[in-house]
Amino acid sequence: MTAVLHLDNVTRVHGDGATEVHALRGVSFTARAGELVAVMGPSGSGKSTLLTIAGGLDEPTSGTVSVEGTVLGGLGNAGRARMRRTSIGYVFQDFNLIPALTAAENVALPRELDGERSRAARALALAALEEVGIAGLADRFPDEMSGGQQQRVAIARAIVGERRLILADEPTGALDTDTGEEILRLLRSRCDAGAAGVLVTHEARHAAWADRVVFIRDGLVVDESGADSAEELLEVSP
Repeated sequence: MTAVLHLDNVTRVHGDGATEVHALRGVSFTARAGELVAVMGPSGSGKSTLLTIAGGLDEPTSGTVSVEGTVLGGLGNAGRARMRRTSIGYVFQDFNLIPALTAAENVALPRELDGERSRAARALALAALEEVGIAGLADRFPDEMSGGQQQRVAIARAIVGERRLILADEPTGALDTDTGEEILRLLRSRCDAGAAGVLVTHEARHAAWADRVVFIRDGLVVDESGADSAEELLEVSP
């Protein structure tokens, strides 16, 4: 399988001197086309930092991050923003929808910002909303939707167009069990269609949807296994 995301010896240090915090310590990590990788670990272990750096929302202190062979550090802010609009989809835990825009407008926005004509962008948005099962809510505003429906809109925004990398930070954290399972099924199906996915989660049952589980503690990758071993990873990691 082709590597879509590759982190090579990535570190992230916040602050300096007595306040210095090492969020990531020499992390190397790969996610391949067609693969869903779960990232697990306790709070403060570096999971979300890994995801924000993978998505170009933050820069590593050292090391390199590549998406489909392009080193993000060489793109500059504008180049990384363009890649997030075209190649990288990011599903935030708190949705991050724009309240004044409808579901379709929220989903279409990345395409319009990238120069797509409004009609074409809306057509892509409607197709993405259809894929996540809420095409009928296209003209509703976020405050007219449930939490599960809003999360589906956020996922549609992350997959609209030809996104090759889907990053999801605790996407089911605020959802009930049934809705959470549906969200994970959507992420799984997108990876089965050829995208690479990285899912940050605290729960082994969610990690069971993944092909691999990477366990992080204190900014280090301390173990890696198949999804079936997620419970054991949680129990035996130091």
